[in-house]
Formats: sequence, C-alpha cells, structure tokens
Amino acid sequence: MSEQKIKFGLVGIGNIGNTHLKYLSEMDNVTLVGVCDVDKEKADLNAKTYGTTAYYDVLDLLDNSGLDVIIIAVPHYDHPYIAIEAFKRGIHVMCEKPIAVHVNDANRMIDAYESAKETYPDLQFAIMFQERTLPFYAKLKEIVESGELGQLTRATWIHTKWFRSQSYYNSGGWRATWAGEGGGILTNQCPHTLDMYQWLFGLPSLISGHAHIGKYHDIEVEDEVTAYFEHSNGMIGHLIVTTAELPGTNRLEIVGDTGKLVLENGKLLHYKYEQSMLTFTRETEQKFATWQIEPEEVEVDEDAPNGHHVVTGRLVDRLLGKEIDLIAEGPEGLGSLTLANGIMLSSFQKRPVEVPIDGDAFQSHLDELIKSSTFVKKVVTESKTQEDMSASFGSSK
Repeated sequence: MSEQKIKFGLVGIGNIGNTHLKYLSEMDNVTLVGVCDVDKEKADLNAKTYGTTAYYDVLDLLDNSGLDVIIIAVPHYDHPYIAIEAFKRGIHVMCEKPIAVHVNDANRMIDAYESAKETYPDLQFAIMFQERTLPFYAKLKEIVESGELGQLTRATWIHTKWFRSQSYYNSGGWRATWAGEGGGILTNQCPHTLDMYQWLFGLPSLISGHAHIGKYHDIEVEDEVTAYFEHSNGMIGHLIVTTAELPGTNRLEIVGDTGKLVLENGKLLHYKYEQSMLTFTRETEQKFATWQIEPEEVEVDEDAPNGHHVVTGRLVDRLLGKEIDLIAEGPEGLGSLTLANGIMLSSFQKRPVEVPIDGDAFQSHLDELIKSSTFVKKVVTESKTQEDMSASFGSSK
C-alpha cells in the first residue's frame, strides 16, 4: 500500500459536508488538512472531531492549509468562485452537484480549468455524481452501451419520490429562493436524475419544459416539472418530477428497437424482443398486433461498492498515479445543468428551446427574477441546525 497521503480540505460543513468528513476519516491514503465554514463554532467543532485545522475563509484554506484537493460543499452559487480560485493555485477540485446554477458560470469554471491546465497539466476536476455508482444505474449503463436494445426510441422517467414538506423549505433562509438557491427541484433534488438521463442517452437537441412555481408549497421556485426531450437520432424522452407527491414513484422505462428495460421498486426487468420492432412495424401485414413477452429480471450486484467514497476514491487513485477513469469529470456537470436550465428557459419563454441553450437568455431571466422578487421567506431555525447555510461560503445542502 502506498504511503503517500493526498491532502484534502473541505469547505462547507452542512449535511453533505458531514458525509464527506465521515468517509474521508476512514479512507487510506488520505489526510484531512483543514475544514472551512463561516460558522466558526461549527468549523472549530469539526476540526476538533477530525483532528485538523479550522478555517473561516476559503482563501485562507486554499493558501495556508497545504491541501492537494478541495471538496466544495457550499451553496450552489458559490461553486464557481471557489473552484476558479483553486484552479488558479493548481489545487485539484471535487465539486458537489450541481456544478453551478447556470451554464454561463459552469462554462467559466470549465474555461478556468482548461486554462489552469496549461500551467498545471496534471490538474484534476471531478464532480460528485455518486449515483453513477449505484448498482442498478451502472447496470442500465452497461446494457444501453452494449447496444442490446438496438435503436433507442423512448425513455420515460417518472421520479416523484422527492417529497419535501413546507417545514423543509422553511428550514433555511437560502432554500427555494431565486437569490439563495437559483431554483427548486431541478437545482436541488434532481441534478443526479438529470445527470443520469444525459449519461445514459446524451443531450437532446430540443427541450420543451413546463415548470410550476410554488404550486404546492409557499416558495418562489419550481416544485413540479414536466419536460419533453427530442434527440437528433429520433429518440424522445419524458421527465416528470415533483416534491409534493406521496408515496411517490420512481419508474424509468427505456424502449429500443429490440428490447425494453423497466426499472422500478428495486427490480430491473428486460423485455427481449424476438424481432425488430421497427422492422415489424414496416413489414407486417397485420393491422393490429400484440406481443406477449415475459420479462427477464436482470441480476444486479446490489452489494457492489457505491456512494461518495467510491467517487472520491477514484480521484485519490488517479492522484496516486493509477491510470483510472474518474466516475465523473468536472466538465460533465454541464450536461445536467444544460437540461435544468433548458427546461426552465423553455418554461419561461413558453416555447421549445434548442441545445446548446442560450445561456445569456437564461441568466437574464434568473437575474430579473432575483431583482423583482417580492417573496418573503418564512424561516424556522432550530438553534443553528446543520441545514442553515445562508452565509456565503458556509454550510451546504
């Protein structure tokens, strides 16, 4: 086992920040050289718990801790600033999702990364899309990439297992506001879902989005969304999400010319066609037809390693010199953000939008929503909970 230790620093000690701290403390080849939060009491407490140094300003962490990698676990709007400052210093970045609030900021991050690599050619930029490691999703990726389904024709994802109560939205001044979070379910709950969609199928060429603002909650951002995607290869996609449904559904259907996959309730079913669906459609003499197909349940190793530590572990292995792929390269975060921004831009403009989307148009809408907001946020604090991250460069998610 290598004796080299990769030195990590963490900025943002909220719910997800604590998740990172726990697994980092259990990893080989890793040492934690600093934790940073604007809440000094929280920073001090966690520094003591994990035997490291507390910082209260992210630039101080970057300049004085001696870190190799910074994990960014702060509010979404602050991701670009911190990442760009790290890149300037040749510091590797692991960024929490989403990469940014809007594609213009994401592109600034990516440009800064590419520019910094001219000085630091080994610089690494990773994004925390840990759901790519989940066994069922990994198996979906394997089957889709194998070509076993033939030409893909449709993907429909109903993902309404995102219930959030009004109490949840009241638990932080930043939460579910245009200025504090930059969006609702697409920005907070669904980046992983959106990443999974584009990871499996690529980006569509056209997006039609319908977003309902504060339909079920006293918030100023979207809590119910329906989207329709058109792909250049003819495939269509559907996405239905909300934070207001109980018990909720998580069902993904992937239809191809030679088979269909259905993932729901911890089961992956594979319907294998005996012939090409599209050829049959063109050539059959039958006016109507029904295929009786008994699906096969796909075996999935549900105990396969997965989660945040796997994503970070890949980055550590690469930094230790192993030729290994990251779970998700940082620039890949642009894909899910393009879907999120595109859905909202389509909804704002009440028309389909082409991909790549007009980042300036989306940012203009967002800036106007922030500027014109009259929303009064009700905040219920619970004696400084880990959910409270209203201060810049503070705790996250």
